[in-house]
Amino acid sequence: MSSERDAPNRLGAEGGCAYGARAMSVDNFARGPMPRRALRNLGLLAACQALTQSSNTLMFASSALAVLTIVSHEMRPWANLPVTMQHLGVMLAVFPASMLSQRLGRRVGFRIGAAMGMIGAAAVAVGLGLGSLLLMCVGGVVLGGAVANMQLYRFAAVELAPGAFRAQAISYVTVGGVFAAFVGPTLARFTSELWLPTFQASFCAVIVLHAIVFVLLGLVEFPKVKPEEVASPQRPLIEIATQPAYMVAAAGGMIAFGVMSFVMAASPLAIVACGLSAKEAPITILVHVLGMFVPSFFTGHLIARYGMFNMMMAGIVLLVGGVVVALAGITEWHFRGALTLNGIGWNFLFVGATTMLTTTYRPSERGKAQALNDFMVFATTTVASLMAGVVLELKGWATLNYLAFAMTCLALVAITVYRLRAPERA
Repeated sequence: MSSERDAPNRLGAEGGCAYGARAMSVDNFARGPMPRRALRNLGLLAACQALTQSSNTLMFASSALAVLTIVSHEMRPWANLPVTMQHLGVMLAVFPASMLSQRLGRRVGFRIGAAMGMIGAAAVAVGLGLGSLLLMCVGGVVLGGAVANMQLYRFAAVELAPGAFRAQAISYVTVGGVFAAFVGPTLARFTSELWLPTFQASFCAVIVLHAIVFVLLGLVEFPKVKPEEVASPQRPLIEIATQPAYMVAAAGGMIAFGVMSFVMAASPLAIVACGLSAKEAPITILVHVLGMFVPSFFTGHLIARYGMFNMMMAGIVLLVGGVVVALAGITEWHFRGALTLNGIGWNFLFVGATTMLTTTYRPSERGKAQALNDFMVFATTTVASLMAGVVLELKGWATLNYLAFAMTCLALVAITVYRLRAPERA
């Protein structure tokens, strides 16, 4: 016999009305241990997340510096273009990736993403060897397909665990990024000069990482596609997207990723521009990625205890703290401290927003609901990444951080307004 306490869990897993107060309450999270089979599958998916994120981190740490070795002085403001094209690739791929996973299953969709990662990394490596920024950008777009699929791992995590473990499942998979914090920057440091041209070996390492992911995905026991999930009645996308809870969750994800990308994309160039060694860039990226993913060991439990909104607000405070540290000085420790706070702030805001988003759609609607969210997130990230190098080159590191502060305030306004207008849900 179902208890009243079980109702929010059923509602969150099945209903389009799951954006009510009870569906987002702390009771929606289990207090017992997660089943062993779910832990195994989540562990494998976390490994895939770690390896794919490692390649992504390596691209952030090396791509702009690699471009500087093949372009003229006049093209320096566009050094982040391959990374920007990768964000564009994510934006273009999220809808096809999400819909493909819903129709053919997560394993097929994710493996296609891993294959795109191998092809994209090969194009970047060849483009660098030929001195072709255009080919490097094309490779970045293809790599975006791999990252688009990786972003769906957090939604797949919810499907691999009982509904009451929603926040914990997302958090456990996200924690795979801790491994990426070491692997990505370490590969960037030790492979950059293995052979000429500089950094080509780093991009070849990305091919290997995606090949391993392709194999591991075959070991994850993803749920089979249910006919009713494809054929069940669905609300129009506009109806899903105009739910207040959906809009706040999407805004939180957009600001979290936008601010993080804006600051991180510019940091390697800013470090060199401020007179520090180029070898400081991978170290700063390392501590930044640790800040992004180490909190995932306990973020899910913190959300269960304190609520999604409180954790999202804590993320905003930490993002602002990162701006304050960045404006305080330009030593290596200022960069490390600013990027660490930026990473932790991203984690709290993004995991909280993702958890909230999963309560706003039915199983049959997950493909388009998740795709629209990630499309908006990576549209923001694409613009932020593109403008990072331009703002840094034309206006400097301080102005860039003032803009990051302004973006963070937008998330603060969205969450505050929602809490004031719907206090029973908040």
